Amino acid sequence: MSILFSNIAATDRGHPHTISLKLRDTSQLFNSMDPSPFIEKDLDDDAEEFIVSWAQEFSPNAAIKLRIHLDHWPAEDPQEMIRTAVHNHFAHRAQITELEFKRLLKQGRTSLLIGLLFLAACLFLSKMLLGHEAGTWAAVVRESLTIAGWVAMWRPMQIYLYDWWPLLQLRRVFTNLSHMPVEVVQKGKS
Repeated sequence: MSILFSNIAATDRGHPHTISLKLRDTSQLFNSMDPSPFIEKDLDDDAEEFIVSWAQEFSPNAAIKLRIHLDHWPAEDPQEMIRTAVHNHFAHRAQITELEFKRLLKQGRTSLLIGLLFLAACLFLSKMLLGHEAGTWAAVVRESLTIAGWVAMWRPMQIYLYDWWPLLQLRRVFTNLSHMPVEVVQKGKS
């Protein structure tokens, strides 16, 4: 099933960034493996990836609009159903990302505690076993224990310096997408 994606940098009033999807019918927008009703369905992975990747190109606070062009218009007007489904999907993704963020910080606290205890043990062993011993082997063992202790601090440092902020950015994008205007237009009408 092919989906035609495009991004139009249209200048709608208040929405300088419009993401456009061209679909055959509404079923292309949703994950076909999800048995939920339409308003609770997951979006198709390709459609979600396209929308999110374009949203990430814009500033986090940019006004974004989603315009979906349908070749085959269903009997019932799909606008409200699609709008609700898109908003629900991205609100759910924002909640999931928030949970991932909280899990990451919990893992960071645990890693930090383990790393600090291991570092302290290594430094303590270095002082207790080697004290002021001189010689090449004593220096090598002392430095090895010190390095091993600091290596144990790698993961908590990575979490607290680098890993948390991409999740916050992604959550901000999902939250923004969960409130964006969604317009559904019939082929040939714009």
